[in-house]
Amino acid sequence: MMKRRQLLQATAAWPLTHMSAAVWAQDKWGQGQGYPTGLQGGLNREPLYRVGNYSGGFEKIFRHNTLKAGPASAVPYQDKPTSLVYRSGFSERTPEDYLKNWPVTGLLIARGHHIMLERYQFERTASMRLTSWSMAKSITSLLLGICLDLKLIDSYDDLAEKYVPALKGTLHGGIPLRHLSNMSSGADVLHDRDNPVIYPSAFMFPNASIARTVAGWNRRQEDPGTRYNYNELCPLTLGMVIRQVSGMSMAAFAEKVLWQPMGAEADATWTTDSEGHEFNCVGFAARLRDWARLGRLVAQRGQVAGQQVVSEAWIHECTHWGERDRQCRHGVAGPGFGYKAHMWHVKPDGSRLYFNGHHAQRVLIDMPTQTVLVQTAVDHVGPWQRELLDLFDAATRA
Repeated sequence: MMKRRQLLQATAAWPLTHMSAAVWAQDKWGQGQGYPTGLQGGLNREPLYRVGNYSGGFEKIFRHNTLKAGPASAVPYQDKPTSLVYRSGFSERTPEDYLKNWPVTGLLIARGHHIMLERYQFERTASMRLTSWSMAKSITSLLLGICLDLKLIDSYDDLAEKYVPALKGTLHGGIPLRHLSNMSSGADVLHDRDNPVIYPSAFMFPNASIARTVAGWNRRQEDPGTRYNYNELCPLTLGMVIRQVSGMSMAAFAEKVLWQPMGAEADATWTTDSEGHEFNCVGFAARLRDWARLGRLVAQRGQVAGQQVVSEAWIHECTHWGERDRQCRHGVAGPGFGYKAHMWHVKPDGSRLYFNGHHAQRVLIDMPTQTVLVQTAVDHVGPWQRELLDLFDAATRA
């Protein structure tokens, strides 16, 4: 199936290669080789394999579960091309200028049921599933909210071990779901330092086990809810809870309560560990238009075509901070951003949130105008983010 030993090389050299437009022009992205796939370049380190791996290649390498789309999209998109001009720095620019400058594989802007702009690069197409990194955490958030809506979970402040007996007496079993979703577990874990341990043991080894990895991580640094500390073990623990209370895989549950009710136009996939459990901190792959539908669902406060797929109460929870969420407020979690229930925030009032993924993946959502922007890409180095927000601002005003 896959050459898992090669993945060890990926984690041994976790620091990422810095890219620029000039380097991009030298065909570092593999065009001359047909955008190759495979693990010769590690999981994400070698630029040559990123385009191919992030658009179907990983599905050929890793075990995954599939979410089937329904017979037809509940609310199909309609193309409504919109001329967009934005100011970035001292110059006026267009989306075409933006695409020339950055290694973006897909860019889509929509409002309601209308697509204002849809572009692909590196020979990617609208029919391709584009793999997410940590944008999958925001899907985990939506599934957590649905579990609360369905009363499968009694309270957002319950401990994880209430629902997962295997976690009783462990560090992560004793953490409230709220603090897990707010990346405030109190565990002694650092994202950059410990991913080279977590990824092999929970995902990449032939006997990789999320359950064993989570249960075995018992180093505590502080009380839960003390400090925002982004790491993969928080969403992995929530994934265990969701599987336990739903009685099915996360993919099967999401297909039933989210993917089909939302009106997805195509199947999606989610990578798993050796036991078939979704490695739900990353690894969700979908078409760009379906990523936009997820954003639209949030923008419409959980409703699609008159059906409440996710409760408005959960969307409110994702966009507001209370006393138990102080550590992840905008400007407290980090300079210029906030975090709530696996959603990132640009503004302190919760009106602009986003799914955030490695290598410049974004689903930006403006709540007042219900404008959604989806970007998939293969690198995050450079001032692209400021320019992307300038473009998004122009789209919200269009």
